[in-house]
Amino acid sequence: MNPQHEQLAQELILAPGSVDEAVLEATFARLSAPGVDYADLYFQRTRNEGWSLEEGIVKAGSFSIDQGVGVRAVSGDKTAFAYADEISAASLTRAADTVRAIGHGSGVLQVGAPRPTRGTVLYPASDPGNALDAAAKVELLHRIEKIARAMDPRIIQVMASVAAEYDVVYIARADGVRAADVRPLTRVSVLVIVEEDGRREQAGAGGGGRFDLAYFTDEVVTGYVERAVREATTNLRAQAAPAGQMTVVLGAGWPGVLLHEAIGHGLEGDFNRKGTSAFAGRIGERVAAPGVTIVDDGTLQGRRGSLSVDDEGELTRTTTLIEDGILKGYMQDAMNARLMGMAPTGNGRRESYAHIPMPRMTNTYMHAGSHDPEEIIASVKDGLYAVNFGGGQVDITSGKFVFSASEAWKIENGKLAYPVKGATLIGNGPEVLKYVGMIGNDLALDTGVGVCGKEGQSVPVGVGQPTLRIDGGLTVGGTGG
Repeated sequence: MNPQHEQLAQELILAPGSVDEAVLEATFARLSAPGVDYADLYFQRTRNEGWSLEEGIVKAGSFSIDQGVGVRAVSGDKTAFAYADEISAASLTRAADTVRAIGHGSGVLQVGAPRPTRGTVLYPASDPGNALDAAAKVELLHRIEKIARAMDPRIIQVMASVAAEYDVVYIARADGVRAADVRPLTRVSVLVIVEEDGRREQAGAGGGGRFDLAYFTDEVVTGYVERAVREATTNLRAQAAPAGQMTVVLGAGWPGVLLHEAIGHGLEGDFNRKGTSAFAGRIGERVAAPGVTIVDDGTLQGRRGSLSVDDEGELTRTTTLIEDGILKGYMQDAMNARLMGMAPTGNGRRESYAHIPMPRMTNTYMHAGSHDPEEIIASVKDGLYAVNFGGGQVDITSGKFVFSASEAWKIENGKLAYPVKGATLIGNGPEVLKYVGMIGNDLALDTGVGVCGKEGQSVPVGVGQPTLRIDGGLTVGGTGG
């Protein structure tokens, strides 16, 4: 583990509760019931801060600190879990006694000698909120509003927010692995409402990552505001979206959320172990068009979905999921990897110490191809260009999805004819991959706004893709003919 991260974890989490290596080893000794295959302890201390502006006034400011420890024991495919918001030898003893009852059979938990996990440092260890004082954070919000209102006279409302999180974790596993990570996370968001001739539209934008608040210069936040204003004002003149099956061009960057939801979740180990994913048992098969390569990469410097180690102390890495259209593997946590006879991939993630880990995505994206984006649009005689997405729903078992486009354009004779509103994309994730006809050379990751929900837990993620032409398998739902 990084020595600085280890020192911070010791000072902020373990030392105040008089938890040392002897306490950890004693806790694992209590967890060594017959039949327990695996056990770990997850210590966490999180500082959150948020500020928001509306109607020209900073109306809300919040600050909180949360800490605790989660104790887990695994026997086969069964998990026993307990957590406490007090970090001490006594709380560890109580939690360990609660979860050890899971054991059955003759196996005994193997407790290894302590050994550190040393990963690449992907982000600074400092508290990201300390880069600006309170007055500077308020001023940042006012600057965002000023920049927005100066951009277009049709803007009638601006809302902005700033958030900073400082997350320190320490992971101890029965096999001896010890890992510490210090995870900064920041985000700035802006939403604008525009009005013209009695018609109102709104749009939002923003970004962030694992860096401090000093990142959000005037140049950076102006970029966010420009995107929000462009989308909102474009939709002021949008016509009703057409309906029916047609060629669809997906824009670069955030539209990768469709890949994340419709395909990424189906490549997580738990769904495939249980046989409920459309990709279960298909490793080595062609599941996508030639040229389609999709990876999950937790090692990207400063990205929102990146982690030096996952929440089980495993090093993150680049996991190739689909290569040139062939299914190569799944994203795994420790338990599902063990049960499937595969190796963990550094994708064991949890929302907090009060939650159990499960296989989750980090930064999931499709590799670039060779086509210029303008060439892709020019190749479409009649279709839809989806620039940005709002919400969506997906059924992991069937792969069916519905996504709403927050900005889209009708393509006619190779040109963007006019913007449309109310377009939804309906299809089947595994099937859509087979219809990828052209892949752009403009791979882009999202600006750092992704939040992934699974079984009631939310974690930060990243998505991305180049411009894509989908030649079939998609139905556009709209209000037009």
